Amino acid sequence: MAASKKVKSLPRADIEAIFARFHQIEPEPKGELDYSNAFTLLVAVVLSAQATDVGVNKATKSLFQLAPDPAAMVALGQEQIEQHVRTIGLFRTKAKNVFLLSQQLLDLHGGEVPQTREALEALPGVGRKTANVVLNIFFKQPAIAVDTHLFRVSNRTGMAPANTPLAVEQILLKVIPAQYMLHAHHWLILHGRYICKARKPECWRCPIAQWCRFTPKTPMPSVPAKAH
Repeated sequence: MAASKKVKSLPRADIEAIFARFHQIEPEPKGELDYSNAFTLLVAVVLSAQATDVGVNKATKSLFQLAPDPAAMVALGQEQIEQHVRTIGLFRTKAKNVFLLSQQLLDLHGGEVPQTREALEALPGVGRKTANVVLNIFFKQPAIAVDTHLFRVSNRTGMAPANTPLAVEQILLKVIPAQYMLHAHHWLILHGRYICKARKPECWRCPIAQWCRFTPKTPMPSVPAKAH
């Protein structure tokens, strides 16, 4: 994951204007993974690596009905977990991690999901990005989980031009206004997923195009003439 084109950093006033626009359009953005508690959110995020949220939701619907907590997940067993998530890429490794992290939650945390990044990252299959998602979404902490969408948007716009996800995260934590920090993660990811797409960003309908450094802007597709 490397920045394809280094751009000049946006001034703070433009960054504030961008988030003010995001807030105006959707004051409380929501993630697209289905979950019912901190544990099911954690498992869903672990399963979502290199997979779509839609695909994860289909797989976890029956899994979470049977195992909504660590004890039930351990009782289900790794082989049964595999059967539920086999439609997801790398399902065997992910099922193993889900089983092991569930056991570790029971052994070390009384069956509760910890609320610190360090404790979360110590769980099998949980990296910094996954930990940040759980901290931000469930525990309402001002964390930024830099996935491919957020990395792309941060570099293209000039909001946080950097060559690594960690560098992007550190810049964003400094430049995003405090009043927008809680929802910044969702706004940026959803913007990258649906508008600032990897192959062809839809600049013609982008609500923050006036501040974005990306050039040349993608024009509106031409409408084919109707046959007479």
